[in-house]
Amino acid sequence: MHLCPLCLSNQTQFYFEDKHRSYFQCSRCELVFVPQEQRLDTVSEKAHYDHHENDPDDQGYRRFLSRLALPLLKRLASDSKGLDFGCGPGPALAHMLREAGHTVALYDIYYQPDADVLEKTYDFVTATEVIEHLFDPKKIWSQWLNLVKPGGWIGIMTKQVIDLEAFACWHYKYDPTHVIFFSRATFRYLAERDKLELEFIGDDVILLRKPQ
Repeated sequence: MHLCPLCLSNQTQFYFEDKHRSYFQCSRCELVFVPQEQRLDTVSEKAHYDHHENDPDDQGYRRFLSRLALPLLKRLASDSKGLDFGCGPGPALAHMLREAGHTVALYDIYYQPDADVLEKTYDFVTATEVIEHLFDPKKIWSQWLNLVKPGGWIGIMTKQVIDLEAFACWHYKYDPTHVIFFSRATFRYLAERDKLELEFIGDDVILLRKPQ
């Protein structure tokens, strides 16, 4: 039996298997996840991340991040304070938001491990291509809710599960550091449970607002 790592339901079932890993799905929140014993250890995970090239001056990367940055900026008051959670070695999104006049703190378990920033509250928290890597999404989700002030925003970028047929040939699952996979149904579950306003922007951007 595999407990859902997001909602802790024991109502989970086999979903898919490839030559690398098995995948299970939660009946309650519809999260798809890799069981704990098939995840990378922290050394191997960090080594994989070290190969990422997230240059803040890379115009292609900035265009990619603008899919989250632009709709979020439209919703932020001037001089807002935020946290880029899981910023990686090249915090390009933080640079873009700072250029727009906002203050952005950084946190990353490997590259910006200053836990002091997790003791404050913010007008917004961003997590671009982060949520699919989380080993303990229940803990981190609760942390994000506590980090955001009433009326504040959580901005997420991640690819989402559509259905089993699409999942079977989905390249996104082949990244060994991707261990959980959300769908629109998963975000709707969290929004309803935690009384958050929810917006889907395109295929991979999710904005959630904490009630006032």
